[in-house]
Amino acid sequence: MRKITFIITFFILLTSCSLKQTKNNLASGNYDAAIDIAVSNLRSNKDKKGKQDYIYLLEEAFAKAKERDLNTLSFLSKDNHPSNLEKIYNTYLALNDRQEKIKPLLPLKLIKEGRSAIFPFDNYTDGIISSKNNLSNYLYTNAKALMLTKNKMNYRRVYDDLVYLDKINPNYKDVAKIMDEAQFKGTDFVIVSAQNETNMIIPVQLQNDLLDFKSYQLNDKWTVYHSIKQKGTNYDFGMLINFRSIFISPEQIKEREFIKERQVVDGQRKQLDANGRVVLDRYGKPVMIDNLVNATINIYEIRQFKSCQITAKVDYIDNKTNQSIESFPIASEFVFENIYSTYKGDRRAADANYYTYFDKRVVPFPTSEQMVYDTGEDLKAKINAVITRNQFRK
Repeated sequence: MRKITFIITFFILLTSCSLKQTKNNLASGNYDAAIDIAVSNLRSNKDKKGKQDYIYLLEEAFAKAKERDLNTLSFLSKDNHPSNLEKIYNTYLALNDRQEKIKPLLPLKLIKEGRSAIFPFDNYTDGIISSKNNLSNYLYTNAKALMLTKNKMNYRRVYDDLVYLDKINPNYKDVAKIMDEAQFKGTDFVIVSAQNETNMIIPVQLQNDLLDFKSYQLNDKWTVYHSIKQKGTNYDFGMLINFRSIFISPEQIKEREFIKERQVVDGQRKQLDANGRVVLDRYGKPVMIDNLVNATINIYEIRQFKSCQITAKVDYIDNKTNQSIESFPIASEFVFENIYSTYKGDRRAADANYYTYFDKRVVPFPTSEQMVYDTGEDLKAKINAVITRNQFRK
């Protein structure tokens, strides 16, 4: 009974909150929000007495939303400005969509008044088609005009406008062709190159990887990177990866010897009291405790170490003026380290996390070329981060 009472109370509170929210939306002019809540609550058991308030609210919200939209259409039509065309089209869609939400619920009975709720529906097909055609014609004509301006930002605007046009009116005239042209003309093409100012030879594989911008996955809607100039492509910007210095440390081997001591558990023994007698538990059995012994280990540790640091600079260049736009210094480091140990004595005296060193052995040092390449992987990630944070055209 308690569970049933709780569930009933919960649903009463939920309904009360939903009804209050609907009234608040209606009072504040959020008519479509009020309609959505009412429709949602009337989809099931619409004839129940408890749903009557939603029907009244839905009737009122629909009438007010319709009146507001028709007044908006009247004003926008009289204003007769091309910038209003999208608003007119969307208002007609809203009027029609609102009716389509309510139609499946009809009829909705108002029990006290002995009538059905009134929803005066209209046919907005002509308005939708007419406003869509007017908007399509405006977007198309405006796009054709902007394509003559020789301005990349205008080309991008054309592309976005025509994506919208193609969505509301597919296959309209030669929109697909103009979109392709707008996307190409609105794209910034960047030629990427590398320059070595160090006194070392940069591995060919590293240089190729750094210039392989396909692996960076940086090409976006309006920016394309090339490491090799493409015929027929005018490059708006250049990006120069300038290697400033490469430092590789000598191969180092450091040795040290140290002793560790600690008490460790070595089995168990019988507990004795102060008089040297065996302590018994309540069952008469000897009490067993850990047998602690002093363990000592002599560790001989060998550490192999080699590091590589690369400093570089990424320059953004405006190819029209051949002037530097921005420069971004970057630095990367790769460290090779191998630690292994031998020991004499009881290994239990060593820290448990040190045991892995006992299982390791000497390994060959990486070549300087490999060190440079491994450092370049981190350098590549940092170049990626620089480009991601700093777009050429803001």
